[in-house]
Amino acid sequence: MKRGLEKFNELTESFAKLPGVGKKSAARFAYFVCMQDSFAGLRLAQNIEDAVRFIKRCERCGGLSENEICDICSDESRDSEVILLVESPKDILVFEQNGIYNGLYFVLDEIDEDAIERLRSAIKQNGSKEVVFAFTPGLNSDALMLYVEDKLGMSEISFSKIAQGVPTGVNLENVDMLSLLKAYESRTKA
Repeated sequence: MKRGLEKFNELTESFAKLPGVGKKSAARFAYFVCMQDSFAGLRLAQNIEDAVRFIKRCERCGGLSENEICDICSDESRDSEVILLVESPKDILVFEQNGIYNGLYFVLDEIDEDAIERLRSAIKQNGSKEVVFAFTPGLNSDALMLYVEDKLGMSEISFSKIAQGVPTGVNLENVDMLSLLKAYESRTKA
């Protein structure tokens, strides 16, 4: 672009860095918030600032929260006997938006002794009896499930995984509700 539009170009580049946003879409977004609805642009900027300042990880499950403990972990009506292991806090959002699961979660996005110990503590603290793996299907996930089972070494816990029905290599956020529901309901022993 020509000189004199540095701010517009910077905004376009910022939008283009978002996942799934190409150069043309980024330019459309920038034009919209600058020229068509600047009030929406200011609201967007404020919402982004608030989200960055106030959203953090739940100390118990690793999900997104505005407090130290998220609303899911604080909700005593949830089924604490089942913990769903996910790869990312985004995966919790997928299950919650679809309303197909009413247990607790644990985000296992790092594989180290500290994460395993936090998971072990969560299982004991909640009196959980089942751990369900809800990972993107693949060989790496299968290896991770075996590793977690071995490291936990808890014979009183049953392990299962969501059933196939979630296509291999597809992130949970891209799976339709029916496939996700069927995969959860048809979970198998890990």
